[in-house]
Amino acid sequence: MVAIWLSLFGTFFKIGLFSFGGGYAMIPLISREVVRRHAWVTMGEFIDLIAISQGTPGPIAINSATFIGYKMGGFVGSVMATLGVVAPSFLVMSILTFAFLKWRNLEVVKSMFAGIRPVVVALIFAAALSVFSESVTGIIPAIVAIVVMVLVAFMNVDPIILLVLAGLMGAMVYR
Repeated sequence: MVAIWLSLFGTFFKIGLFSFGGGYAMIPLISREVVRRHAWVTMGEFIDLIAISQGTPGPIAINSATFIGYKMGGFVGSVMATLGVVAPSFLVMSILTFAFLKWRNLEVVKSMFAGIRPVVVALIFAAALSVFSESVTGIIPAIVAIVVMVLVAFMNVDPIILLVLAGLMGAMVYR
């Protein structure tokens, strides 16, 4: 059993180390490793796993690692796979945090972050536009999106309340 735990950790460490761009960008690498290379799950199970991961809190990679780890190695397997997939990001962020805290007062670092901030805003905006075009497919979703944006941005309404209300409205409108 130790061999499978180490294999789960190593495989998901590699996935975490070489997957850039978030959960959707990780799907092909996860699929190649867990379906084709190791045959831990079938393609049908993998597709179901992605669907379930979309409906549960947390990133696709972590949900996938936890599920596959549990399937292959029980509780310890789920822990090993999950630790494997988060360890690279944790290590990189720890190193970057250390470096930032050590050199944050240098003018060059301040200047770099001044240049990075608008790019981050633009990337978030670009992601929002791509999600918007896929999610807002009619007049009702467009109105809901605009109303929610105004309520959150200008009236400080709790987003959780809006999510619950939108879910209830969706259940009534899209039956």
